[in-house]
This record gives sequence, structure tokens and C-alpha cells, in this order.
Amino acid sequence: MEGRMSVCGRASLGQFSVARARAQSVKRLRSTDAGRTCHTHQSPEEDTFELGQQSEEKKSSGMKRRELFLASAGGLAVLESVMTAEPSEAVQGLTAGRIPGLSAVDKEGFRTYARPEGKSGGHGVGWSEIPTYSFRVPEGWKEEPVSIADLGGTEIDVRFASKDEGQLAIVVAPVLRFMNVGFNADVRIEDIGPPEKVLNGFAPEILGGPVEDDDVLVQTTFTKQPLTYYVWETKKHELITATAFKNRVFIMAVKASGRQWRAAKESLHTMQKSFSVDTSSLSAKAEREKKHKEEEENNTRKKKKLKSVQAIAARSS
Repeated sequence: MEGRMSVCGRASLGQFSVARARAQSVKRLRSTDAGRTCHTHQSPEEDTFELGQQSEEKKSSGMKRRELFLASAGGLAVLESVMTAEPSEAVQGLTAGRIPGLSAVDKEGFRTYARPEGKSGGHGVGWSEIPTYSFRVPEGWKEEPVSIADLGGTEIDVRFASKDEGQLAIVVAPVLRFMNVGFNADVRIEDIGPPEKVLNGFAPEILGGPVEDDDVLVQTTFTKQPLTYYVWETKKHELITATAFKNRVFIMAVKASGRQWRAAKESLHTMQKSFSVDTSSLSAKAEREKKHKEEEENNTRKKKKLKSVQAIAARSS
């Protein structure tokens, strides 16, 4: 009996403990619900104020998200415009440095470089405007910065290079380096002297040393009206073209290693033959001179006619 009572007593105590725990849990839940009820039951004014606050918070959050989206979209648009923008073709004044001067690729795979109007290259301030010149370069050749440390110094006007095909430099030198003339002289290459004299005049600086007669494989001339061009080819795979116009000497020097020469010999010769200095200013000058002459002749005829009328009037009186 005692054993049974003991077991029953333990069972009763266990049931009591469970019931007590349940009661405490229910009490906590009721307390929580009461707190919630007290919190939510507010005056109409408080309810309106809280709803207004929540509305403003939602609106502010929405505006922030919208502004962030617009800012992100704007940033992406700016980035896209920068990545896809075409190169600038701004016109500059007498400004040292590189200005874009290359055309689109032609059907033969070449681009034409025309010296941009207003470009002063490395010549600095104080030089008169340099006439435009042009030449062709194969697709893939890149313009390189010009340094006064280069051979030729500040007289190098532009440089191009290709890792696989060679390098090119255009030198624009004052005629005074070759002959004693006035600053505004209008000189031609023939006035300076024969090809040998001209070559010896610039070879040490541009080619890195004197050129012996045995080093020259080709020496010839050709004419692109009204200018004459001197042309050379050396054993070291150097192609040179020179001409003179106004008070400057224009020299194109193309160089290649043995490997580059074997790969691009024909293209390098095409570049050499394409070199040309624009002499359209001569036509404009000739047109101005012609117009001036016509005006003078017209004025002379008017004066003669006036004198004839005056003489007739004098006889009649």
C-alpha cells in the first residue's frame, strides 16, 4: 500500500507541477496581450499622428530608393557614354602636342594622315603656320608622342610606329639650316642643292650618322606639281623623302629592321611615295596676284579715259 501511495503521490506531484507550469504560461500570455491592448488603444489624435509618421517614413524610404535608382541609372548612362564616345576632333590653335589627323581606313587598308590646321608640334611659340602635308600609313600604325630628346630634336613634327612593320618620323626644319635666306623666303628643294648635299645635311641627326655613297641603294627624284621631291633608300632599310616649300624643308624618314622589312617592304614603299606637301596656298596667292593685276589694269584704263574726256572738253571750250 505504501508503495502504491508513494507512486500515486509522486504522480500527483508531477501532475501538479505540470498544471502549475501551464498556469504560469497562460498568465504570461495574458500579461503580454494586456500590454499589447494597452499600447494599441490610443486616442484618435495619436492614431492619426502615428499613421502620418508611418506614411511619411514610407514616402521618404520610397524617395530614397527612387533617388538611388535614378542616381545609379544616371551613373550607368554616363559610364556608357564615356565608353562608347567617339574620339574628339576639337580644333586647337597653335598648340604643341598631338591632334587627331587620321582618316578612316581605305579599301587598300591604309589611313591618310593630314597635318591638322593649327598644330604647332614641338616647334613652340613664335613659328609661322606650317603648311599642311599628308601621307598614308597602314591600319595598325599608331601615333607616338614626340620628345625633344629624339634625334632631330624639336624639329620632329609627328611620329608613327608599328611593332611589326617599322617606324616613321616627319621632320619640319627651317630652310636656314641649309642655306642663308630671309625668314619669309619661298624656297624649293632644288634651290638648296643636289640630293647628295641635302642628304648629308640632315643624315647625322635623323638617321643617326653620316650616309656613305655605298650605303645608298636608290637616289632619285619625282615631281608633284609644283614641288620636286628627293628620294633615297639605304642598305639599312631606311626610306627618305625630302622637299622644300616656303621657308621650311619637309623630310619623311621611314625605318625598319630586317624582320620588319621582309614583312612590310611594299607597304613601307607605299608610305614613302604617298608623302606630299599641300601647295594650295600658292594657287590662292596666284589668284590674289591676278586679281590685283586686273584691278590695276582697270584703274589704268579708267585714268586714260578720264584724261581723254578732259582733253576733249578743254578743246571744246
